[in-house]
Amino acid sequence: MLSEKLKEALNDQMNNEFAAAHEYMAMGAYCESRSYDGFANFYIQQAKEERFHGMKLYDYLNDRGIHAVFKEIPAPRANYDSILDTFKAGLDQERKVTESFYNISDIATEEKEYATLSFIRWFLDEQVEEESTFERHIDYLERIKDDNNALFIYERELAKHKFEEE
Repeated sequence: MLSEKLKEALNDQMNNEFAAAHEYMAMGAYCESRSYDGFANFYIQQAKEERFHGMKLYDYLNDRGIHAVFKEIPAPRANYDSILDTFKAGLDQERKVTESFYNISDIATEEKEYATLSFIRWFLDEQVEEESTFERHIDYLERIKDDNNALFIYERELAKHKFEEE
């Protein structure tokens, strides 16, 4: 049986995943409003991935006989200084998610809740990939700077990005 502390941490993280999806949709809307459809697609696919993560947590809670409690999602940020700014905000968000999964892992370790540790390991591995993806995009965009041709080509590549459930 999971402790109240661990139940709460898992429930909070489920809500964080759905909130992250909300944030990514807002980033997509920002990009789309500036005719950056490829970047908008990237964020829409990220939102799908975050909802998938939220559902994995939802299913785990239900599998363990825990009531998944949904909380209010704050309105996401609507405006950014640039496309680069959206990626920096995305990286900050992913780092907070990683920190939250570390916290869940610490609680599960302390409580010797091995099933939860096994479950959380997938998310920890996923977070390495997520942070790396955002760091790489930031690096590319900083390298591109104001080269509109390079930005156009880069955006076309991101337009091809599709989320596939793992």
